[in-house]
Amino acid sequence: MTGLFPIVRGPSYRMSRDPSLIPESLRQRAQKVERDALDPVNLYNIHWYDRQGNLRRLLLPPELTGVEANIIVLLGKDFPSGSHKVGPAYFTLVENELQGRLQPGMEIIGPSTGNFGIGTAYVATLKGYASIIVMPEGMSAERYERIKRYRGKLDLTPGSESDVNLVLDRVQAVYAPHPERYLILGQFELLQNYRFHRFVTGDAVRKAVQGIGNGRVAAFVAAPGSAGTLAAGDEVKAYDPEARVVALEPYECSTLYDCGLGSHKIEGIGDKMVVLIHNLLTTDLIMLIHDQDCLDGLFLLEEWREELPRVCGIPSSVLPALRGVFGISSLCNVLGAIKTARYLQLGPRDNVVTVATDGIDRYYSVLQAQHHLCNQDPEAVFQRIFRSKDLSGILEVDAYHRKRLFNQKAWEWKRRGYTDELLEAMKHQDYWDEEYARITDIDAAIEACAEPLLQGG
Repeated sequence: MTGLFPIVRGPSYRMSRDPSLIPESLRQRAQKVERDALDPVNLYNIHWYDRQGNLRRLLLPPELTGVEANIIVLLGKDFPSGSHKVGPAYFTLVENELQGRLQPGMEIIGPSTGNFGIGTAYVATLKGYASIIVMPEGMSAERYERIKRYRGKLDLTPGSESDVNLVLDRVQAVYAPHPERYLILGQFELLQNYRFHRFVTGDAVRKAVQGIGNGRVAAFVAAPGSAGTLAAGDEVKAYDPEARVVALEPYECSTLYDCGLGSHKIEGIGDKMVVLIHNLLTTDLIMLIHDQDCLDGLFLLEEWREELPRVCGIPSSVLPALRGVFGISSLCNVLGAIKTARYLQLGPRDNVVTVATDGIDRYYSVLQAQHHLCNQDPEAVFQRIFRSKDLSGILEVDAYHRKRLFNQKAWEWKRRGYTDELLEAMKHQDYWDEEYARITDIDAAIEACAEPLLQGG
């Protein structure tokens, strides 16, 4: 690796995994910065810990979940830019700088349906680059506003969440032919996305269960958009092969489950493809969740939160911890974790871990559109969503289905220029472990670079 950083750098992978490794003076400066601030020192807040050094996790009250197992949620809303997807965006820029592929004056292209694009615009600005975020035109207004706040330009394509293929097609047609001008951060293809979540988020998942139940992860549950977050399951299974990794999808767009390609309302997941960086070898279950349940559940926790003590017996003292911490895909993950606990018949010592990718701040306009709930009984809505015993839409991924999923992946990515050799290599765990092992050399290169921030620059 021979490139140099044109502006500033941020943490190495190991610093994001364990922020206590960040030099003390720099860590103190980062802790004083607002998490949304356009200050380069905020790059050192790309980690899962709060200012007191505590893991940002939430143990959901059993009165809410209705299951015996412990449902633990890692909270992503306090990452810089408001989502943990800022991590892969940052490390992709860093690695490209080190390799000399990203030069001053180039523009960053971020194909996305939201959070990754927001993170891309944020990191690009902090590191001194212009960015263009290519997104469907049907996403929440708050997502577009935040990208503009971070000085990113928007290039909108037709459709919504389920039409990300049109986003990729536009990037391929307009930006890919000009590698001298643009660096494309294709989150669905980025091995930095896989590395970050396996190393950083995977460690946070393992630590999230400390002091809870038996201290082990029975299942890790996440809905793939780019499938980066699912890589945390690889880290969990490396330590405990009996842990189950569960991939969630909307019933309305069940691509992994049965090749379904419909439209749905859960922003950030279900993109009508088997993503290139999805390690299919470690996915044990595919599980379907109704998109409207996620929207209605979010409305319940935000607009009717004060009704929860009456509706299900949640102590009033718990309510502040639930305020603002979930987005739509976060509710999908929570409902999937509850469904997983029921399906696996987990008990009070078992732990299911999932992730809240973002918070409510980018979904107010979506909540305002849920007019159908205004005349409904909160208790009836709660019972329908959080006490459902429906265990349909669950697929155990056996050899037959894994082969089918590999074929779906090959069809999608061969037509985008990927070789048979690469796609064949991805059928073996050695490929993923070797990519993961590259972190050691990458970190050495990052930490060897001169650091203007440490020098007071």
